[in-house]
Amino acid sequence: MKELDILVSGIDLKVRNLIDKYQNMQNEHNTLTKEIQELKNQLSEQKEKYHRLEEKNKILTLSKTLETKEGNIEAKLKINELVREIEKCIGLLNT
Repeated sequence: MKELDILVSGIDLKVRNLIDKYQNMQNEHNTLTKEIQELKNQLSEQKEKYHRLEEKNKILTLSKTLETKEGNIEAKLKINELVREIEKCIGLLNT
């Protein structure tokens, strides 16, 4: 009977250890899940910031193009291209 009690207490101890390990792993999982979500949010913010800066860069490039004499030709070509696109859109709306 004494041997049986020793076996049961050994099993009980192992089960408690497993429960503790499970809870620790669960806590670690929750922490990592939160960290992943925070990193995803940061990535999303960085992508948005990148796109805003990219648009600003395009605008600055276009404005610098308009400032130079050589850029006048490029600017006129760009304006003509935009006018053609607008006319195409109007034509599609009229049909």
